[in-house]
Amino acid sequence: MVKKQSFEASLKELEEIVKEMESGNLSLEEAIKKYEHGIKHSKYCNAFLNTTEKKIILLAKDNDGNSIEEIFEDEQDDIQP
Repeated sequence: MVKKQSFEASLKELEEIVKEMESGNLSLEEAIKKYEHGIKHSKYCNAFLNTTEKKIILLAKDNDGNSIEEIFEDEQDDIQP
């Protein structure tokens, strides 16, 4: 089980695991351990995203309880780093 942490922290750790595995510098045993740990982080992130999606769907209802479908446009997409 992945220790309780934020989605962002878990995703960052998953990205680090991928980098380490892609480097080719791990022994088979180390790679297997990293893979197992990565799968746990992947499942955690996926479950978090699924739960968040369900919350958003629940919030996207009108006063009569009818579902409304709106495209979410992130205003930050236009901002350049």
